[in-house]
Amino acid sequence: MNHKTVQIDLGVRCYDIHIGRNLIGNIGRYVPNDLIERHVYIIGDKAVSDHITKIEAALEDSGALSVQTRLFAGGEKTKSFEAYQQACEWLLEQGLKRDAVIYAVGGGVIGDLAGFVAASVMRGVDFIQVPTTLLSQVDSSVGGKTGINTAQGKNLVGAFYQPRAVIADIDTLETLPQREILAGYAEIAKYGLINDPEFFAWLENHGQDVCALKTEELTRAIEISVKAKAAIVQEDEREGGKRALLNLGHTFGHVLENAAQYDGRLLHGEAVAIGIVMAHEASARLGLCDDKDAQRVLSHYQTIGLPISAASITPAITHSAQQLATMMQKDKKADRNAIKFILTRGLGQSFITSDVDMNVITDVIKDSLESGEHA
Repeated sequence: MNHKTVQIDLGVRCYDIHIGRNLIGNIGRYVPNDLIERHVYIIGDKAVSDHITKIEAALEDSGALSVQTRLFAGGEKTKSFEAYQQACEWLLEQGLKRDAVIYAVGGGVIGDLAGFVAASVMRGVDFIQVPTTLLSQVDSSVGGKTGINTAQGKNLVGAFYQPRAVIADIDTLETLPQREILAGYAEIAKYGLINDPEFFAWLENHGQDVCALKTEELTRAIEISVKAKAAIVQEDEREGGKRALLNLGHTFGHVLENAAQYDGRLLHGEAVAIGIVMAHEASARLGLCDDKDAQRVLSHYQTIGLPISAASITPAITHSAQQLATMMQKDKKADRNAIKFILTRGLGQSFITSDVDMNVITDVIKDSLESGEHA
């Protein structure tokens, strides 16, 4: 299969996203030429050590001056000050200089951590994203958001820092648990729901093929998703306006993740799926979209096998709807105490607003906690 290339055009900081099979075994072909003969430091996920071994060999064959690796666990708890400090100290102990290259190899957690390390150590060194989960290939590796979590919420410390390249080898998805595939799919469907109803309709017919990793459908879904994100990032790199649309489902989802304490009960993509269902339900209750649109979104995620309500989190979270609504104020998407919601006027007609009746939001959360069959 020919590999696909999507370019993020940010002027002098433009970079390519490579999508295809058997990319990491030939990684030197996809790395910018000026980054080949460099000292390489890989920050990787322990779960993909086999892929990392292949990357190490390919980089050495391509002319890297040296390759050193530090592995971390891939769960959300790794997006922490502790892991950030460990990574920085390790790099400095190894003698890292500004002309080094950091490779992030793993899922979104590793990409966010390694990207923030690259943005800040020595005041910034080049880095390359090698995402190995579906979610990171279609979302978190693209666009330059990096960061770690705090006790107050997700991604509250970080930086906008663009990679020099993204190398999305879909062969790496073959070793993922199905739950991880489905979590990534939640973000794919999100792009259709933001502004591409035709893509969402295509997913209603082909989503199960995407989740079965059928090459043609999977490649198309990743390419369309990446192009959709690229178009928004190019217009609004630092989330001053339109880029916030990419947070569809995240205002709800992030508080659920925080309540679940990042302990594995709820994957990020699962939280996004629940959050997107809640955002469409809130839109319907506010009279912004038809009830049928909210039902269609719920039905699609349910058919794919994703959770559609907070009630599905096991063991159950102990927060009340009011507590979760209050937690939203600490979300980084809140501005001057006005929470930014991404709501919709219909499938593919998402928009940003802070003019929302919080009583409706609280009721939607309450119903999701209790059953989820509310749309």
